[in-house]
Amino acid sequence: MSDPFQNGFLLFTLGILSILSIYHTLLYFQNKDKLYLLYGAYTFFIVLSQVNHIEQGFLQDLIGPIEFIKYYPELYTETYYILYVFFAFKFLGLKNEFPRWHGYCIWAVYFLIFFCFIKFIIYLFSANYEIVRTGYFFFVSFMFVLSIVVYVLFFKMKNPLRYYMIVGSLLLLVTSYSSLFIHTQLVSSNQDPEPAYGILYIGFILENIVFSLGLGQKQKLILKERDHSQQKLILQLQENELLRQKVQQQLKDDVAYLSKTAKTKKMEALKAKYDKELSDLKMTSLRSQMNPHFIFNSLNSIKRYIIDNEKENAVYYLNKFSKLIRKILATTAQKEITLADEMETLELYMNIENIRFNNEIEYSINIDKGLNLGTIKIPSLILQPFLENAIWHGLALKKENKKIAIDLKRHRKSHVKIEIVDNGIGRKRSEEIKQKKIHKRDSMGIKLTRERLSKFSEAHENDYSLTFLDLIDENELATGTKVILKIPIN
Repeated sequence: MSDPFQNGFLLFTLGILSILSIYHTLLYFQNKDKLYLLYGAYTFFIVLSQVNHIEQGFLQDLIGPIEFIKYYPELYTETYYILYVFFAFKFLGLKNEFPRWHGYCIWAVYFLIFFCFIKFIIYLFSANYEIVRTGYFFFVSFMFVLSIVVYVLFFKMKNPLRYYMIVGSLLLLVTSYSSLFIHTQLVSSNQDPEPAYGILYIGFILENIVFSLGLGQKQKLILKERDHSQQKLILQLQENELLRQKVQQQLKDDVAYLSKTAKTKKMEALKAKYDKELSDLKMTSLRSQMNPHFIFNSLNSIKRYIIDNEKENAVYYLNKFSKLIRKILATTAQKEITLADEMETLELYMNIENIRFNNEIEYSINIDKGLNLGTIKIPSLILQPFLENAIWHGLALKKENKKIAIDLKRHRKSHVKIEIVDNGIGRKRSEEIKQKKIHKRDSMGIKLTRERLSKFSEAHENDYSLTFLDLIDENELATGTKVILKIPIN
C-alpha cells in the first residue's frame, strides 16, 4: 500500500470514524442511553490520535494553529483505550454476570486514569518527553494484562453480543500487529515506514463497523424482549378475565337451577350447596381484590421506565411483574397456600412497589430457625394489605431512611406470629393528612382481610388475633407502626 498519509486513505478513515462519532452522539441525545455516548467518544478520540499525521490539505490548515492537538498525542490514545474498556463493560453487561471481577477491573481502570493524569502534570512542568514515552510503555503493558483478563471473562459470558466485541477487537489486534511488523521491516531496510499505517486504518474501520452492527443488534434484542414480555402480560390478563367470567356464569347457572327446584329437600340441599359455593366465591373474590389496583399502578411505573428510555430496567421489572401475576393467578384457585409461597409473592410485590420509590425502601425478613414455612398453610395474599398500608400510609411521605421489616416466629404450638414493622410517619399523622385531603377514600383492604381471617379460623380450634401498635420514641414522637398478626395453624 502506498503512503496512506498522502493518498487520502487516512482522510477517508478519519471521515468514517467522525461520521460514526457524530451519529452515535446524536443517538445518545435521542435515546438517553450512555452506551451511545461512550462509543461516540471512543471513535472521536481515535480521530484525535491520528489527525496529527495529516501533513497537507484543508484539515491540516484547520488544525495547524491548534498546537495542543500535537502537543501530547499519547493522551488521545490512552483516552480511547480507557473509553473502550468502559464501552465494552456496558455493552456486554459485565457487571450483571461477574460483579466481583467487574469491580476489580474498574478499579484497575481508575488506577490508569490517575497514572495518566499524574504523568501529564509532570510533563507540563518538566517538558521531558522521555517521561511520556516511559509512562506510555507502562500504560500499554498494564492495559495488555487487563485486556487478557477481560477477554477471558468475555469468552465465559452467556451474552450472545460478546461475539461482536471479540471479533471487532481481534480484527483491530491482527491489523495492529501486522502494521507493526511491516513498519519494523521497512525501517530495518531504510524504507519509508508510513505505508504500514494503512493496515492499521483498515483495522480501525473494520472494528468500528462490527461494533456498530453490535449496537444495532443490542437495540433489536431489547425491543424484542420488551414486546415478548408485553405479549405474555396481555395473555395472562386475558386468562384472568376468562376465569372471572367462568365463575360468574357458574353462579348464575346455580341460581337458575335453584329457582326451578320444587321439592323442599332438594331445595335445602341446593341452598346448602349455594351457600358453600357463594362462600368459596367470596374468598376467591377477596383474594383477587388487589389485582386491578396493583396492576394499574405497576404498569404506570413500568411505563415510566419506557418513556424515560430506561429499557433494561423496563424489561427487568416487566419480567418481575409477569412472575408475580402468574403467582397471583395460581393462588386464586387455592383457598390456602404455604407461608413460603406467601413470602415469595410478598418479595415480588415489594420489588415492584419499590420502583416508584427509586428502590429507597430497605426490606428485610427475619425467620425463626425452628419455623418450617413449607408446612404452614395460610390464606393467600393475606399479608399484602398490611405491606401496602405500611408503604403508602407510613413511608410514602417520608423523605429518607425508609424501612420495612417482617418477623416470623412460632407462637406457642397453635399459632404463627407475624410482625410487620415500618419506620414511617405513624397512624396518627397519616390520619391527619388524610383528613386534609379533598377526596377521601377509605381502604377496604384491612376490613376484607379480617373477614378472610375469620373464615379461615372457622376450620381451626383457635381464633386469629390482629393488633396495631404505634411506635414512639422517648420524646413521644411517632417512629412507625407495628402490626402483630397471629394465625392459627394445624
